[in-house]
Amino acid sequence: MKIIKTKSELQTLVNQLKNSGKTIGLVPTMGALHNGHLQLIKRCANENDVCIVSIFVNPTQFNDKNDLEKYPRTLEADAKLLEQNHCFAVFAPEVDEIYDKEELTSVFEFDFGGLDKVMEGKYRPGHFNGVVQIVGKLFELSTPDRAYFGEKDFQQLAIIRHLVATKKYPLEIIGCPIVREESGLALSSRNALLNADEKLTATNIYKTLKESVKLQKSVKETINWVVTKLNNIDGLRVEYFEIVNGKTLQSIDNWDDADYIVGCITVFCGTVRLIDNIQYK
Repeated sequence: MKIIKTKSELQTLVNQLKNSGKTIGLVPTMGALHNGHLQLIKRCANENDVCIVSIFVNPTQFNDKNDLEKYPRTLEADAKLLEQNHCFAVFAPEVDEIYDKEELTSVFEFDFGGLDKVMEGKYRPGHFNGVVQIVGKLFELSTPDRAYFGEKDFQQLAIIRHLVATKKYPLEIIGCPIVREESGLALSSRNALLNADEKLTATNIYKTLKESVKLQKSVKETINWVVTKLNNIDGLRVEYFEIVNGKTLQSIDNWDDADYIVGCITVFCGTVRLIDNIQYK
């Protein structure tokens, strides 16, 4: 397995692969890899001749510097894991390889078509500008045939599909189902920041979402029920819970407002911010 640190090395490798007729799959990550990532990587390796994984903790998508600083960085362990899981090459650049000073100090402009104004976009201003900035760079550097993203980051996946359509990138975006622990907790690199008690407490997020699907209440009543139940659990604080049209990400008022309906939630467990979602329809 190759570990690549520079853009020029990556482009040389990609050109060699393309010239020999190989299909390329890309799995963009910020490292601290877990089984959720491995499911993306295995699918990528199965569906393409070559799987490339990027590991880059992207500073432009963090609106909280403390969050950026404490984000887990485990490149050595990640590389060992990738070598065992059919990864052909890892692209793990330093920040100054990807961005110049101006890019780091200014907000990347992009027309999100309103997808950035809801949910995560409201609570993390500039976050998705940074996401499309780095993902666009990775697509242009690696020119993959397919790129793989987890459905846990539901809003991010919708925005990346919009990016590809807007920029007319010639690749397919593959969304992959949420991978969960036996407890139901959605796998996330941030779970490494939870202590044992917090991890147990965090299992209530998905349990509550699952219960809410069976409620047979109105949309508003369902939202209130989920928020109240979780906020009443010591150690949990709901930042938002919205039930939305799964295609437009706009909030709905009634269950018959859309044929694809998803509940998206962000909850603080202690100081760790966790996201999850569940399909209602």
